[in-house]
Amino acid sequence: MYTIVDLETTGGSPARDKITEIAIFVHDGQEIQEEFTTLINPERPIPPFITALTGISNEMVADAPRFYEVAARIVELTEGRIFIAHNVSFDYHFIREEFRQLGYTFKRKQLCTVKLSRRLIPGLRSYSLGKICRELDIQIHNRHRAGGDAYATVKLFERLLSLDGADLSRPSLFRSQTLANLHPSLKPETIESIPEAAGVYYFLDENGDIIYIGKSKNLYRRVITHLQNTSGKRAAKMRDRIADIDYDLTGSELVALLRESHEIKKHKPAYNRRQRRTTHTHGIFLSTNKHGYKVLTIERNRQETLPLATFTSLEAARSYMENSADEYELCRKLCGVYEGKGSCFQYQVGICRGACVQEEPPASYNERVNRLVDHLAGFPYRNFFILDKGRHEEEKAVIKIEHGTYRGYGYADTPCQISHPGQLNDCIRPFPDNRDVQQIIRNYLLVNKHLQIIPF
Repeated sequence: MYTIVDLETTGGSPARDKITEIAIFVHDGQEIQEEFTTLINPERPIPPFITALTGISNEMVADAPRFYEVAARIVELTEGRIFIAHNVSFDYHFIREEFRQLGYTFKRKQLCTVKLSRRLIPGLRSYSLGKICRELDIQIHNRHRAGGDAYATVKLFERLLSLDGADLSRPSLFRSQTLANLHPSLKPETIESIPEAAGVYYFLDENGDIIYIGKSKNLYRRVITHLQNTSGKRAAKMRDRIADIDYDLTGSELVALLRESHEIKKHKPAYNRRQRRTTHTHGIFLSTNKHGYKVLTIERNRQETLPLATFTSLEAARSYMENSADEYELCRKLCGVYEGKGSCFQYQVGICRGACVQEEPPASYNERVNRLVDHLAGFPYRNFFILDKGRHEEEKAVIKIEHGTYRGYGYADTPCQISHPGQLNDCIRPFPDNRDVQQIIRNYLLVNKHLQIIPF
């Protein structure tokens, strides 16, 4: 027996957002046996762009039941049945999180119609629900409503069952790993519920404390690698302490990198010591002196101020600054590489234009400093959004850079918000900037040329 599920939510994060509608169809592999659909009061405002996408408004859910009021019915309909959804990890993780907040552990065997479609109908241009249903001539009534999308998934599932090779009794459709000598509290269902998708994972000990945080483009495979690793004392010791595993889907590998960096700094897990240290000890900092000239200094990195660039030693920073002073025709005294009194040596021999003695106007000098600063920023614009893969095909991850500073990330439903860039701000969840995330973003932009960039 199967339960085919679809949700509507206030956003894309199970940890932050809530369910606004749920539809469940009980199916025996031949036909629908039972149906349950209801709006749910999320106990928080529904963002306007979500209302525009789904049609579900705050007024519609005001008198709807809260999740805890329908939780028992959801358990009854899904218990002992395979949990099916299109992009199953999204729906499953939302329901799992709602139950977790109620103190109940929700564990079900899962089957994803996206993955099943890719295996049985290879070569389609897209496997999003809307597009695959158009390809197969399956009508969707009430698109982006739980009942309409769930019923379309039922029809898709039935179509897939009719194809050659659709033997759901085959164990290859359901993951199975043989793992021995794990912590007694770590349940097989916990491991099997981890999706093969990009995100951040958390290893917890028997006290619920986070002992390790990692990221991967395939969470399930990476976690299995850890659980099978006994090659070193440290790895084996950590493996023995893993009593529970949690995860957060990101879709985007860039968001996974950014979230991993933030979470490690926040929680300081015992087995993430290497990531907590930095080998970049010195940086180049920017300020403006009393005469209006922009001044570059080389100092030890500090938490309260973000440098323009970081280096592994004072010598490396000085070498870079000396070369940059020559390239951009900057005063070495105002670049922190000449410490004499009065004018710099280069001015005395006719090379420096005299910013050190206020002979060159600040405006013209600062223009050349700004060129170096823009080069150090390594960003295509001072203010822009990066769009990357979302957690499903109708969503995009959004990373915001403002004035060369990382502001945070979020998720936008396409094409609703993407067609109105001004609305992208509404989905951004603020996160702090630091030199690690700056380096992560620069490196990712350098390697991933395909990313969509929206300046503002």
